[in-house]
Amino acid sequence: MKKLAGLAIIFLAFSCAPKSSDETNTLAQISDPEVMKFAIPGKKLYENYCGNCHQADGKGLGKLIPPLRDADYFKASVHRTVWIIRHGQKGEIMVNGEKYNQAMPANPNLKPLEIAQISTYLYNIWGMNEGVIVSSDVEKYLKNAPENY
Repeated sequence: MKKLAGLAIIFLAFSCAPKSSDETNTLAQISDPEVMKFAIPGKKLYENYCGNCHQADGKGLGKLIPPLRDADYFKASVHRTVWIIRHGQKGEIMVNGEKYNQAMPANPNLKPLEIAQISTYLYNIWGMNEGVIVSSDVEKYLKNAPENY
């Protein structure tokens, strides 16, 4: 009986231990506590508003929905990303040498703080380290379309 109880304790310890950094546990890559404050709600918002199409791992949906993870188009401009989250995007884009032409719907009801949280989450996982993207920067970005939009 003691062996069974011991095995149960070991099993629980391993199942409750923090997971290593992998595609589904991207928060484990963030070590800065200030970034983490924004990234935790950002992850949930991403899952609710973006993850269905771009996927939890950020790899998109084949040739239909572009990836965010390791994507040159995404990495090139926080301003453009913020603008697209709020206003959506139509027309052909090139991501990592692949053409995509699926419209992305706008999210006009997301507040600047929520967009800041999503952006902070995304720009601090998958090997990136942009730091906190604050809502005042998001408000500034939303005033004018980016040049490369």
